[in-house]
Amino acid sequence: MYKNKTFLAIIPARGGSKRLPRKNILVLCGKPLVVWSVEAGLKSNYIDRVVVSSDDDEILEISKQHGAETIKRPDGLASDTAGSFDVIEHAVNNFEKYDYIVLLQPTSPLRNARHIDEAIGLLEEKNADAIISVAEMDHSPLWANTLPNDGSMKGFLRDEVLSKRSQDLEKFFRLNGAIYICKTDKLLEEKSFFLKENIFAYKMDRKSSVDIDEEIDFEMAKYIKEHS
Repeated sequence: MYKNKTFLAIIPARGGSKRLPRKNILVLCGKPLVVWSVEAGLKSNYIDRVVVSSDDDEILEISKQHGAETIKRPDGLASDTAGSFDVIEHAVNNFEKYDYIVLLQPTSPLRNARHIDEAIGLLEEKNADAIISVAEMDHSPLWANTLPNDGSMKGFLRDEVLSKRSQDLEKFFRLNGAIYICKTDKLLEEKSFFLKENIFAYKMDRKSSVDIDEEIDFEMAKYIKEHS
């Protein structure tokens, strides 16, 4: 609880994964991947309850062993095409009402309790309805473009970009997938954490923003964990 508001953390951890099989329980520095997010939620000073939603019995059992509550999601919410909101809504509807929902994706093992509490603090500071974590992009998208089939780079960059050094370009930020916070009523009404109004960014450093999708991401997270 924070400022008399209650927070339910939901960790959606599906059993299947095409790019990195069984990634949510791959052992990262001695712990299954999902456990890093479970522990971050449990160590938060403000989160009242941590719930793991999964279709996979092994993931549910591991999560339970490390202190999370669990909910078995139906088969219809376990496919590649299942919408993330539907998964969250299923979990929300199976627990009593909380003022805010905090989505913690298990693929962000370098996000910790401090980040979660800072994001919740920002929620209060801004009097916001939603907070979503971002990280500064490694390279400006102004230095990127699509390519035609013949690979021609004619017009690849705009003239005003060509005259600037990379460090002089405007900063861009990307979603890092680590933290999504939203007022429960607004989330259910708009069916998205991306509210139309009164939503703000919580900026995280790039090192803490590794999002594990492929093996190279896993190896990067492992390296950072082992050297920090």
